[in-house]
Amino acid sequence: MRPLPSATALQAFEAAGRLGSFLLAARELNVTPGAVSRRIQALEAHLGRPLFERDHKRVALTASGDEYLRDIQVPLQRIAASTERLRAGHRAEGISVCAYPTFAIRWLIPRWGRLHDRYPQIDIRLSTSLEPAAFDSGQYDLAFQILRGDEARRGLDAETLLDIDTYPVCAPALAERIHAPSDLAAHTLLHSAPRPGDWPQWLDAAGVAGIDPGGGLHFETTNLAWHAAIEGLGVAIGVEALVAEDLAAGRLVRPFEIRRRSRHPIGMVCAAGKAADPLLGSVRDWFRAEAAAG
Repeated sequence: MRPLPSATALQAFEAAGRLGSFLLAARELNVTPGAVSRRIQALEAHLGRPLFERDHKRVALTASGDEYLRDIQVPLQRIAASTERLRAGHRAEGISVCAYPTFAIRWLIPRWGRLHDRYPQIDIRLSTSLEPAAFDSGQYDLAFQILRGDEARRGLDAETLLDIDTYPVCAPALAERIHAPSDLAAHTLLHSAPRPGDWPQWLDAAGVAGIDPGGGLHFETTNLAWHAAIEGLGVAIGVEALVAEDLAAGRLVRPFEIRRRSRHPIGMVCAAGKAADPLLGSVRDWFRAEAAAG
């Protein structure tokens, strides 16, 4: 490998290029403007081309400098994030987890106390997002998200945690008036923005025609749609792993036995490079056991 530029030179160049000023870069890095200038000159000598146009009043990136800045900013950010994570690791072992809000509320939080009791020494931090976790930013160690089948190509280690079995659910009083799938035509369908295909796919799997699969009430989250169903506003599509407690408590019931299994399960995902980490492996084993226990 050809020798890389010095880290201090790259840091000085990135700050000066981003701020458009050697003086401001010097203040940010807590060095003198002369030190910034010398470090950038050393970098230019290493690269064999100028990165800045200089006059007595200002500096501006050359075309090569602008291209180089864009190329190195993300790697430098990742190095900084990784460094901070390792430094934090010396203070306390930590794992950052990302999950969809409904999955976090319905499946993770009820188990969080047991997870803490099992691993009290690990600082496990939970965040929620409607979007898949961006592992390339170094922000997350583990995520629970829908598997699409392309995870390995994207450098991820992914495994199925829970299958997604779906079926209609509603309040017990409403279920007394529903005897066949065709009866749904007389009732309000409840939809969630993150899972817009649930009703069309279930109606198709059940062979039910003559019902508008998009009609009814729409909610921002799946959890809201299920709460609306509990309140008797209509019929929602339940995900078995996530409405099990409501079914067991009698807050929701299944008016039909017809179920549909999605081709895209809920997965447990991490960056492939972290899959062998012993600490993360222990936590993943614990979640596997919880999923297997039901």
